[in-house]
Amino acid sequence: MRYRSGIGYDVHQFAEGRPLVLGGITIPHTKGLAGHSDADVLAHAIADAILGAIGQPDIGYWFPPEDNSIEGICSLKILEKAAELVKETGGYIENIDSTLIAEAPKVMKHAPAMKVAIAKSLGMEPADIGIKATTNETMGFVGREEGIAALASASIALPER
Repeated sequence: MRYRSGIGYDVHQFAEGRPLVLGGITIPHTKGLAGHSDADVLAHAIADAILGAIGQPDIGYWFPPEDNSIEGICSLKILEKAAELVKETGGYIENIDSTLIAEAPKVMKHAPAMKVAIAKSLGMEPADIGIKATTNETMGFVGREEGIAALASASIALPER
């Protein structure tokens, strides 16, 4: 096998009247995130990390925001597509590591449930999914609680060429 890694980054602004979905789990909070899908910033960063590791375009290519048929799509479906594309290469996802960056809400108590949801969508074990959280120390748009950012990395094993 040969090993590849990819990185992903995503950010969404807070929006009134929407649920806050992170890692496939609805998190209690006063605001959700704005987006064409459910705006799951964590799932989007993970999907882009996976897609990058296999040399594919980002999620906007596979799930274009102008496609009204997928408006409100659950981002776990996006993860399922990323995993399907890895499987088509004959490879598999070794592990995921990720970081949520938000002043609020505090999310680590939800991390075990997020790991289960993400792992199920990717055909992995929850133990192979890393989720961390940090703040932006009150700096920038995250620090002003205008939105949430996420970073992710993915390690993929691919067959020899």
